[in-house]
Amino acid sequence: MLASNYSGFTLEAGTDEAGRGCLSGPVVAAAVILPKDFTHPLLNDSKQLSEKRRDELRPFIEENAIAFGVSFVWQEEVDKINVLQASITGMHRSIEMLKTQPEFIIVDGNKFKDYKDIPHKTIVKGDAKYLSIAAASVLAKTYRDEYMAKIHQEFPMYNWKKNKGYPTKEHRNAIRKFGATQYHRKTFKLLPEQIKLDL
Repeated sequence: MLASNYSGFTLEAGTDEAGRGCLSGPVVAAAVILPKDFTHPLLNDSKQLSEKRRDELRPFIEENAIAFGVSFVWQEEVDKINVLQASITGMHRSIEMLKTQPEFIIVDGNKFKDYKDIPHKTIVKGDAKYLSIAAASVLAKTYRDEYMAKIHQEFPMYNWKKNKGYPTKEHRNAIRKFGATQYHRKTFKLLPEQIKLDL
């Protein structure tokens, strides 16, 4: 059973991101403030849920949340600022989008930077412990998956519709055969055999 609150503040936002470990596409972050009485029997860490369940949960979360925000940090920016900074930047942007300012922020993981003067707490595996972080993980994942399915139509040979840009064997074989696209992260090791040359 996921907990509804960590801080005791009524307006507590949970935030999480999706796509950090991908070779292509954006990092997508979400922030959600849920009402105190929010409940859904299926809500859990998005990684524990099937795609069908996540797609069912998304409209329910959006309709019942006090506020939510979803932001995209595109691959060019990920390359520029690195993936950890992209995750934190994305979470900050999604909090910025909340129509109600939170009194406290709970963050999935162990890395975050102060957002304005709002107190926060990082929680490892927070998406499996707190409803608002789980809700944010579902939104981040569904928005990102939807986008990857869209760009799959442009480059079907990488099968992003299925692998979502993660470094599967199939994805890497396609990079080997067809090269990288504008959606690939140039600073990531796209192929295991890539080596850095000392020049």
